[in-house]
Amino acid sequence: MLRFTLLGPVQVIVDGAPLTGIAPRHRAVLGYLLLNAERVIGIERLIDAMWGYDRPDTARSQIHASITAIRKVLRGAGAAGLLETRAGGYVAHPGPGQVDALEFTELVAAGDLREALALWRGEALEDVHAHYAGGVRELWNDRRLSAYERLAEGELAAGRHADLLDELAAQVAANPLRERLNGHLVLALHRAGRQADALAAARAYRTALAEEQGLDPGHAFTELERAVLTDDPALRLADGPAPRPAARPAPAPPRRSTYLPYDIPDFSGRDAELDRLAGHGHGAAVVTIDGMAGVGKTALAVHVAHRLADRYPDGRLFIDLRAHTAGREPVDASAALEALLRQLGVPADRIPVSPAERGALWRAELAGRRVLAVLDNAAGAEHVRPLLPGRSETLVLITSRRRLVDLDGAHALSVDVLDEDDAAALFERIVGERARREPGAVREVLRLCGRLPLAIRLAAARLQHRPRWTVAYLAGRLRDHRRLLDGVSAAFALSYEQLDEAEQRLFRLLGLAPGRDIDAYGAAALAGIPADEAEELLEALLDAHMLLQLEPGRYTFHDLLREHARSLGEDDDALLRLLTYYLHRSRAAVDLLFPDTLREREGIPRPEAPIPPFRDAAEASAWLDAERSNIIATAVHGPEICLGMLGLALRPYLDRQAHHDDALTLHTLVLRRSRKLGPLHREFEEQALTNLAWTHWRLGEYERAEEHAAAALGMCEAPGERARALLTLGSVALRRRQDARAEEHLRRALDLARIGADTWGEAQVLGALALALDRAGRSGEARRHLDLALALHRKVGNPAGEAMTLDHLGVVLRHQGDLAQARARHERAAALCRALGDTAAEAAALNGLAEAAGDPARAAEEHAAALALADRTGNRPEQARAHHGLARAHLALGRPERAAEHARPALALYEELGVPEAGEARAFLEHTRAPGRTA
Repeated sequence: MLRFTLLGPVQVIVDGAPLTGIAPRHRAVLGYLLLNAERVIGIERLIDAMWGYDRPDTARSQIHASITAIRKVLRGAGAAGLLETRAGGYVAHPGPGQVDALEFTELVAAGDLREALALWRGEALEDVHAHYAGGVRELWNDRRLSAYERLAEGELAAGRHADLLDELAAQVAANPLRERLNGHLVLALHRAGRQADALAAARAYRTALAEEQGLDPGHAFTELERAVLTDDPALRLADGPAPRPAARPAPAPPRRSTYLPYDIPDFSGRDAELDRLAGHGHGAAVVTIDGMAGVGKTALAVHVAHRLADRYPDGRLFIDLRAHTAGREPVDASAALEALLRQLGVPADRIPVSPAERGALWRAELAGRRVLAVLDNAAGAEHVRPLLPGRSETLVLITSRRRLVDLDGAHALSVDVLDEDDAAALFERIVGERARREPGAVREVLRLCGRLPLAIRLAAARLQHRPRWTVAYLAGRLRDHRRLLDGVSAAFALSYEQLDEAEQRLFRLLGLAPGRDIDAYGAAALAGIPADEAEELLEALLDAHMLLQLEPGRYTFHDLLREHARSLGEDDDALLRLLTYYLHRSRAAVDLLFPDTLREREGIPRPEAPIPPFRDAAEASAWLDAERSNIIATAVHGPEICLGMLGLALRPYLDRQAHHDDALTLHTLVLRRSRKLGPLHREFEEQALTNLAWTHWRLGEYERAEEHAAAALGMCEAPGERARALLTLGSVALRRRQDARAEEHLRRALDLARIGADTWGEAQVLGALALALDRAGRSGEARRHLDLALALHRKVGNPAGEAMTLDHLGVVLRHQGDLAQARARHERAAALCRALGDTAAEAAALNGLAEAAGDPARAAEEHAAALALADRTGNRPEQARAHHGLARAHLALGRPERAAEHARPALALYEELGVPEAGEARAFLEHTRAPGRTA
């Protein structure tokens, strides 16, 4: 059995024997991770914990070495999975009963105090000398003393004072300023008939407190001292159940206290949250409810408190701790305890002055009662820790804008915005009939409010008090004047003010980022800070509910919070840093994914600072897919610098992954920017024109493709760009069946590619030229061109080009009547495209496979698969080709109605494309309608 001890020397114990040879630094790191079990601890946080500000230059390597050593120990103990590496750092997953400190907390909570105290073998972390150890040791030793004081109180009440005397005297000698402990010793001495010793012990405490801290004892100790001096009978134990000592007089019979606020009548939704909270409403529990400003945490807590009120007959308490109240300081723990004690019915003259004594009285009053307490608007875990009950049947609901991850044993519930149905129900319950008459406008209002309950209530109230307004009119005003939601902005402002300076700065900068979300590396670039620091700040903002995390490692805003951040933002070159980061990391990803195009990006300068590397092509592809929309948004709304290089970096990815709309956006920006800057940026203008021409061809927009290609040809000087322009013109002519013109353009393109020693471009042109030759009846020449193209694509390592050439070979072989060989080439092409994730090219290969099927049933199946892929990417030429193929297949199968269903969209698409196939599709459609038609 594996066990870790922290309540004394830090040790790893296997089958009852401690392991030896673990270095002190490794024990320190292990102890910190175990104390923070189930929490991801970043390396910067570990460094701070080990050394504080006095970190050595080798701190990072020492931490890595410690983790490696700990993992070796855990593997040897058969617990390799106990320490896990995450994107943000490391997390320990100890099992039940494996860590003595965690077991101590559980036993104390259960009231098994003797068993809990028996776990200690010295001071906490006794042999750890890291920076964090002093504070942690003090905290845990305080917890140990608190447990002992509770134990002593119970023993005294049971009349076992004589057995406690030696133990209490030793504890007081070790902790002479501990008031509660001294009080227990004084009472034990008095009950043992040693009144003089009891008074001497009281004087010794009073003297030590005055000399060490310049303070007098608290009210409760003073009363105890007075009672001992007068030999107050109340201090004696009567026959039967022992009374409480005079210092803690027995409480009055419980009074039924109800201080819950009004439960709003239009509360809507939250069924899952209510069910979960109701599950805790059968006894003692601490439940934290966290969420962003305005999300309805208080409303939820109050609503569930009213629903559960009957289960807690001894009191329903509520206090607003005011952590987020404008112009007000948060209520401190001492004042909060006084208010809660008063709500319980404790007279003012019985409430002690010191916070510690108030906390003790609070826990004593709750003992044996069933009480529900709502602690609203907490600043953090430390704000409410003194308010938690001891062993009692009390349910505590705590609301906070921060995740209270440090409250031991608490159940956490994070509240998100309302779903669409619940948001609509809330709006309708406030507004009434007008909402039911305009469902579309209601959806628009809810979208503008971000489904945030506070924003919905403000908008609905505005409409409710303006009977002449329609919901559509309200939606228009919200679109034009988002600051109508002033109450929401005020709530966000308070949350922002409670962030520290570094968190505030990152929050403001994130508001400037035009993308949908961001990762730690992007945030680091935006702020100009290390990635580890950025991740810690992002996690802090996430815990404060100033950010959302919809998927691991990526951070985003609620729409209204994004607007608030933008209103605070200032431009300190943050977007330039972000766009530069996107450029260089995009280039690194594309270099890994498309090594055959490395030559295109040789002119992009290397980054000044290192860019985080990609482990493999899969990670590079996933990063581009995740960041694509963010990169394009930053290009559109960010600085105009380096756009030409960004277009160059992303060209292969956007083209081959069929992100044609994004390609049009980016290359159009590059074109405008280059023309604005003049002759110095002529090269980028040429590239933008050829990129736009090719992208329009991909989309079947042949007039635009021809226009941009002709413009590029008119200004390009570089052989490579001229070849690309001619390739586009030749490809357009091929689609229009202008075969002679296509051959002319493509032969010129082939000559230029060879002059420029552009092997990749040569292979591309050869493939297109082969199709023109095949249509001219020169199939042998077409085969030779395709064989050479295939060899060149394989030479440069271009699997996408290889797939395209195999697809063209299948077309040529089909025209020669060799269907089996044609299908073999199309199948290999489709498999390559599938492996590359090139959905657009896979659709073309599947259409070719269907056309070589020789069986209408198989052709219908394969054309349908091609159509599904073409629909996914908006590939109009292949959509038209698939519909036309399906029409022919269904007619051959004797299904003229199904054939007509596909012939109509085929005709419409061919007409949009402006290609000769439109005439064939029209004739086919007429044939399906003609009487006596045959397959």
